[in-house]
Amino acid sequence: MQAKKRYLILFSTGACLILLFCLGGIQVPLSRRGPGRPHDRRLSGYGPGARWRHLSGYLQPFSSWEQDRSDDLTEHISPRQKRDANSGLYTGKRCRMESCFDFSLCERNGFKVYVYPQQKGEKLSESYQNILSSIEGSRFYTSDPGQACLFVLSLDTLDRDQLSPQYVHNLKAKIQNLPLWNGGKNHIIFNLYSGTWPDYTEDLGFDIGLAMLAKASISTENFRPDFDVSIPLFSKDHPRTGGEKGYLKYNTIPPYRKYMLVFKGKRYLTGIGSDTRNALYHIHNSEDVVLLTTCKHGKDWQKHKDARCDKDNAEYDKYDYREMLYNSTFCLVPRGRRLGSFRFLEALQAACVPVMLSNGWELPFSEIIDWNRAAVIGDERLLLQIPSTVRSIHQDKILSLRQQTQLLWEAYFNSVEKIVLTTLEIIQDRVLLHTSRSNLMWNSLPGGLFTLPQYSTSLRDFPFYYAKLGIKPPSKFTAIIHVVTPLVSQSQPVMKLLVAVAKSQYCAQVIVLWNCEKPLPAKHRWPATSVPVTVIEGESKVISSRFLPYNTIPTDAVFSLDEDTVLSTTEVDFAFTVWQSFPDRIVGYPARSHFWDSNKERWGYTSKWTNDYSMVLTGAAIYHKYYHYLYTTYFPASLKIMVDQMSNCEDILMNFLVSLVTKLPPIKVTQKKQYKETMMGQSSRASRWADPDHFAQRQTCMNKFANWFGTMPLIHSQMRLDPVLFKDQVSILRKKYREIERL
Repeated sequence: MQAKKRYLILFSTGACLILLFCLGGIQVPLSRRGPGRPHDRRLSGYGPGARWRHLSGYLQPFSSWEQDRSDDLTEHISPRQKRDANSGLYTGKRCRMESCFDFSLCERNGFKVYVYPQQKGEKLSESYQNILSSIEGSRFYTSDPGQACLFVLSLDTLDRDQLSPQYVHNLKAKIQNLPLWNGGKNHIIFNLYSGTWPDYTEDLGFDIGLAMLAKASISTENFRPDFDVSIPLFSKDHPRTGGEKGYLKYNTIPPYRKYMLVFKGKRYLTGIGSDTRNALYHIHNSEDVVLLTTCKHGKDWQKHKDARCDKDNAEYDKYDYREMLYNSTFCLVPRGRRLGSFRFLEALQAACVPVMLSNGWELPFSEIIDWNRAAVIGDERLLLQIPSTVRSIHQDKILSLRQQTQLLWEAYFNSVEKIVLTTLEIIQDRVLLHTSRSNLMWNSLPGGLFTLPQYSTSLRDFPFYYAKLGIKPPSKFTAIIHVVTPLVSQSQPVMKLLVAVAKSQYCAQVIVLWNCEKPLPAKHRWPATSVPVTVIEGESKVISSRFLPYNTIPTDAVFSLDEDTVLSTTEVDFAFTVWQSFPDRIVGYPARSHFWDSNKERWGYTSKWTNDYSMVLTGAAIYHKYYHYLYTTYFPASLKIMVDQMSNCEDILMNFLVSLVTKLPPIKVTQKKQYKETMMGQSSRASRWADPDHFAQRQTCMNKFANWFGTMPLIHSQMRLDPVLFKDQVSILRKKYREIERL
């Protein structure tokens, strides 16, 4: 009986074990074949456990089990090992700044760039000519190769597609014969197109040696970190200077547009780059996800057309590309024949958040730009998940992404000049590593091109970051009074002005900039004040010397004054308190405006009292002293020489600069009608304002400056800031700036 019980128990236990095994309660270990399980249909072709990173801008790819098995066999080769092991497209495959760049050339004269003179008979494409012109017009340019740190070829290397009419033949021999080539060391080569049908490799058709590449559509496999620079693919119509502004005029809440995701472009029926675009129809729904392709391109498209071509072509013609672009929240940017695409810059300008589908593309300026803040970076293998992913992004994140597209577009991409200057600034940061920009400088307003680390590497020394750092603007200013007439009387306007400014509770120091041809007056000629008064002679007695970054300026705030300006202490105090709320702008009293004269087809300048203004003259204005450094270093010598020769327009040029940097107008504060005091007894030549040609010169300046900038950066404003209770019918004793009303 007991034996039967034992057999029954054993039988029951065995049956339970078999049942558990069949239901999956017990797993039998299998031989390891990598992280994928090919027997599981749910994971067929993908690895387990991969998820989308929440709102990070990246789409995390599932890897196929075949690829995982291959990775196991190769023991997970690192990207660097893959780059080094890959058959090199050029001999400098392992180049880095430390091994292939001669830093000693930059120690003597700083970061200067030399452009080879154009060789006789060599033709340049319009795009390459724009690149060279941008360099030659920049502060980096030198015509002396002995002063150069970096060299740029005058041979057109932009288009290395052998089927292109822009292709330059015998480039290898031409480059090798250059006397300064030196194996390519300290050279940079610009390239937009490489390779040709059918594989479109990244081979340029000549050995670049030890030269750096500034290349569009470059792959992470061939990109040499901290040596090459990835640039965007831009069209021949891309403007050389200026560039159009982004199309985000105002923020809408919620930030959704008519379409959620759009694309309109070619579909390649065969060859490299065809897979992704051929699969877009799977997620197209003709409603909020509109992905249109056409086979109708090239000479032989009908020979290769498939069953979908006619339907795709018909639907393609129904939609206007620009209308789709400006009315979509996200824009798909799939690879074309090459990794890069014109759609990338088009999406940035339209404030349509790019959704990148180009595996292995080293994104433009990836060394300095945090693309997670401006784009969604997808994976071509996860195409079917794209719609659900973009729908899951929170509206706050969408708004942030959209705003960042506009910052990046206007800071680095809207002109050839900015693309070139960004490339050069990146290389300069590598060369002068101790004065390189921070990530915040590159990825926040006003951008890295206007935040020069040679001025300071501390964010608190710039006028743009007070709010981000949570610090208050400075509480004191330095007054700089520009003097051009000799001191002959104690009743001269400059004496009254000096006393009034020195009485301000916010004044730390007064600097008298002596640009007069007469010798400096003796110290006892100047009035006694409670703050230090320093008299310095202007450099070469030119008018631009008023904007030099003098070491004697101890404060961040500068109150710029002409010698014949009429201001009371109360007006000085009020202007400074207003500036503390707008430390990145020009704040002051005398306002002027610009307008477009359609009859003469040029810009006009007016001093009339109107309902708006676009400039505040620096004869009575306060601003951050960083603009002195930017004025001195950002502009080429030719522009400042023009100003100095006319002894005019320096204030207009400063307004152009500050508006270009901030994308904002200046701030006008309450002012009495009289701005300048009549200088009785002085010769008409003493005051610029008495010159009959003065106004005509300023008209000319407006147009020359606009031509150099490639755009009109000045912005109109209808805002004037008055003290609270200004002109209100209350007791004068209750008003803080009561003296302003009496003026």
